Amino acid sequence: MKVYRNVRSLAKKVSEIKRLNDTVGLVPTMGFLHEGHISLIRKARKDMDHVIVSIFVNPTQFGPGEDFKKYPRDLKRDLDICRKEGADIVFVPKAKDIYPDGYSTYISVRGITEKLCGASRPGHFRGVATVVAKLFNITAPDIAYFGQKDAQQAIIIKKMAEDLNMRVKVKVMPVVREKNGLAMSSRNVYLSRRERIQAQSIYRALRLAKELFHGGEKDSGIIINKMKRVIGKQAETKIDYIKVVGIKNLEDVKKISRGSLVAIAAWVGKTRLIDNVILN
Repeated sequence: MKVYRNVRSLAKKVSEIKRLNDTVGLVPTMGFLHEGHISLIRKARKDMDHVIVSIFVNPTQFGPGEDFKKYPRDLKRDLDICRKEGADIVFVPKAKDIYPDGYSTYISVRGITEKLCGASRPGHFRGVATVVAKLFNITAPDIAYFGQKDAQQAIIIKKMAEDLNMRVKVKVMPVVREKNGLAMSSRNVYLSRRERIQAQSIYRALRLAKELFHGGEKDSGIIINKMKRVIGKQAETKIDYIKVVGIKNLEDVKKISRGSLVAIAAWVGKTRLIDNVILN
């Protein structure tokens, strides 16, 4: 495994790989790797000749007052995990390498970025789309791997790649959960023991939505209200949104059909968590 910190050096290495007609898989991360990230690396290792993991806490996707400075970081541990899981290359750039002085170009995927998390985190997905596009350009992956937990992000990246004719397949892998059902997230480290217990209500609400749908309930308003009751019982949990939306356009759905996305964002104490299920 080799660690690259310089954009040009990595781009040169990727060009050498491509000349051999070898395939490249990219796993973009912000580090502090957990089992969800590891599942993506393992899938890429199974599929691809070469696996690149990027570790970069992207400043442009954090808004004022968000947790950019305190976002959990442990590069040594991350590199150990990447080595153990068989990554060939780890890309660890500095912010000035991704956004040099005078940088002024950003990508905006209009429409779907203003919904769900985009409504409460303006500018967030502009930062996400921009940094992912840059990573695609630098690493030229055949397949890029993302987790279903960040469903809106994955949908936006797919749309960006399609609209801009990017030669990359975006593969979305299932949510990886802790034993208690809590979706794996680097931010889970912020939770106290009490908050971690209360956070379990998020997945309980999602499971309830699935049970109601499979039981024949198709009215999204009824399902959402019952989900709110589950989460509302927790003293330190505050709902940002609960939505049932179409999987492609993220428009609200009143009468639910198969393939609808049920998405939640909630504050548990001072930590904002997201989760979702697809109603198959």
